[in-house]
Order: sequence, then structure tokens, then C-alpha cells
Amino acid sequence: MRQEDRDDPGATGSLLLEDQLCFALYAAQRAVTAAYRPLLEDLGLTYPQYLVLLVLWERGEAGVKELAGALRLDYGTVSPLLKRLEAAGLVRKERAADDERSVRVACTGRGEQLRERAVRVPGTLLTSTGLAAQEVARLREELWRLAERAAAAADRY
Repeated sequence: MRQEDRDDPGATGSLLLEDQLCFALYAAQRAVTAAYRPLLEDLGLTYPQYLVLLVLWERGEAGVKELAGALRLDYGTVSPLLKRLEAAGLVRKERAADDERSVRVACTGRGEQLRERAVRVPGTLLTSTGLAAQEVARLREELWRLAERAAAAADRY
């Protein structure tokens, strides 16, 4: 593919791996997750467990469906994560008082204490990338815009 075509966001038809948006996102996601790994290992967490705790630290408590929605995961993926976090003593699950079918999840005291240690993770990761905070904010905004547009496109098919 010619350089001019690569620079044109409307160019189509290239089957070169390096030209695929999906592959650039995949490679970036793997690299970012790998950069998080040692920071989260210090906390005894995996990346998906960290994401669950981020939602709970933000909201205080959440239903399992609410957690799955926030993380854009299905129930079958969230349930084992919660079991491991519960076994580690970081979250507790309780049946909702108003609906026995509904389960609410919240951090335990130990889970809240972990928040105090986790607060350094985002800044440490930012520093390790060498990106300025403004660059990260702009990139995050563009990625959310892409996610919304891709979701809308998927709904059309």
C-alpha cells in the first residue's frame, strides 16, 4: 500500500497486518496489560480483578449485572472473577433484601485497604509510558469515541 493511502483514513482494501486498526488496538491492549502486570502482582491482583475492584471502589457496591455492564463483560466471565475475589477476602456477595434473585457485591475492609495501595497504579503506569497526561487524556477520549462508533456499527450488522 502506498504511504499516501496509509495516511488517508478513508483508504480501504489493505490486508497488511500493520494497516489493521484491530491489530493496532490488540497490540496496544496487550502491551498496556503487560505494563500493569507487575504493578498488580504487588497487590495480588490480576488485571480483570483490578477492573472489578475499580468499579466497586467507585460505586461502593454493585449488582453482578451492573458490574458486567460496566466492564462490558458477560455474566459468565464476571462470576468466576467475583468468586476468586471473594475467596481472597476482598469482596463479599449478598442477596439483595428486596429481590432474592439479585446479588449485590461490595468490597470488604480488606478490599478497601487495598484501594489505598492501588491509588499509585495509574500514575506509575503513566510515568512508565513516557506519555504526558494530556496525551493520555486525548487518547482515552478518542478510544471511547471509537468504542461507541464500533458498538453502533456492530449493532447495524
